Amino acid sequence: MSNELEFLSRHVAMGRLSRRDFLGRAAALGITAPFANMLLSSAALAQTPVRGGILKAGLQGGEATNSLDPATFLSQVPFNFAKCWGEYLVALAPGGLENRLAEEFGASDDAKVWTFKIRQDVEFHNGKTVTAEDVVATLERHSNEESKSGALGIMRGIESMKADGRDVVITLKEPNADLPYLMADYHLIIQPNGGKDAPDAGISAGSYKVAVNEPGVRYVGERFANYWQPDKEGFADQVEIIVVNDPTARTSALQGGQVHMINRVEPKIVDLIKRVPGIEIKTVSGPGHYVFIMHCNTGPFDNADLRMALKLAMDREEMVDKILRGYGSVGNDFPINSSYPLFADDIEQRTYDPDKAAFHYKKSGHDGPVLLRTSEVAFPGAVDAAQLYQQTCAKAGITIEVKREPGDGYWSEVWNKQPFSTSYWGGRPTQDQMYSTAYLSSADWNDTRFFNEKFDKLLIEARAELDQDKRKNLYREMGIIVRDEGGLILPMFNQYIDAINDKVGGYGAGVNHELMDGYALARCWVKA
Repeated sequence: MSNELEFLSRHVAMGRLSRRDFLGRAAALGITAPFANMLLSSAALAQTPVRGGILKAGLQGGEATNSLDPATFLSQVPFNFAKCWGEYLVALAPGGLENRLAEEFGASDDAKVWTFKIRQDVEFHNGKTVTAEDVVATLERHSNEESKSGALGIMRGIESMKADGRDVVITLKEPNADLPYLMADYHLIIQPNGGKDAPDAGISAGSYKVAVNEPGVRYVGERFANYWQPDKEGFADQVEIIVVNDPTARTSALQGGQVHMINRVEPKIVDLIKRVPGIEIKTVSGPGHYVFIMHCNTGPFDNADLRMALKLAMDREEMVDKILRGYGSVGNDFPINSSYPLFADDIEQRTYDPDKAAFHYKKSGHDGPVLLRTSEVAFPGAVDAAQLYQQTCAKAGITIEVKREPGDGYWSEVWNKQPFSTSYWGGRPTQDQMYSTAYLSSADWNDTRFFNEKFDKLLIEARAELDQDKRKNLYREMGIIVRDEGGLILPMFNQYIDAINDKVGGYGAGVNHELMDGYALARCWVKA
């Protein structure tokens, strides 16, 4: 039996895939109907939810500066806790999108006008009913330049929006076949009146209500009694997140039974954890990537030759081997890989070349060390990666000064502020969303300060292009521009590596993010 079929059977058991679709896929894999039905029965028995108890996670990626305002979410703890208390129009799911507050959606023939029908009788945590007006207000708030929302880049393509009964009608400036995927952005939590009154109140329509909010320390959610899908989420009485940024302490908490699951397991200790009784490693591949980012508009990185020298001085193969221990793949200095359907696999792979790096470094005229800031929270193994990069740069005659920053404050004081640092991106469901969020000149999260008029025009053109072959060629050209002209050094696409103990039931694979795309606490349970 294939891993794919086992994975899909679990999703049928949890109500996230229809039996009909499962049987169709089984037939395509050559599996007989009797065996497929037997598999479904076994999966259903194994996935019978247990209610009660407290489900705990020890997570990296929390800071004292964190807020419950979805517009501000930057790191893993707000992302994961949001999937407990927040609710969205749609969500990523195996094979596409899952309808959440949007009961259905559709588009005009030119993909310029989209209509989302909002479910009836869904309740917010404050007792009010979710309406189309709340959805419009949410999108309006994240479209406001003053909100500084992480979703601002993708919202700029909207010309107008309105509520019409249960319908939310969105008119775009240009056609965009990917709009529903953009609505799955994790910042776009639907809030009463869009959160305009109290954006950080932590009120939405998710399966848990916020009970404790101690930024950088601890979060607790209590089961929401009136949740609209009680058979699919909200099995534990409470969910708790303890912020544990130190990787050793996080692993010890799991082994000692203080928590049921952890994120960001360092690749170098995976084999050790696999030998611990009662602990299981969970991995998922996708568009996530670890990066070294330079601000193209800030000296000395405003020099194209220096940027090229620093790119050529990166040994990507060694990074994947020594930092990821094989739990990932080589990157090519643009944020797209084969997990995207329109990925162009014929772009020349950049390789480590200290001689060419030395040539461009000399041509840049730069003299003296280059300061690189990093932290253990940037990505698992980031400090080791920075030191490894320091060594490969030295062979090209480039001196890298590595400055290790504290984890608390890294995302608010270093990332997107300092001109050269390590970071990570979770990737996005579509190329348009990835590029719109981080590489469009006007994007609020343009963390390489990449401003390129030609790239911007190609991005807008690709959105409106419904011919997939033409669209793929446009994305190919955009990838080359970012690769050769941008401030991105992307040595590796990572797998997410989580770990759970044997008290956790209902764990399924995510689509492309850690801990079941953040839904592990909401959808798992504590075994009796």
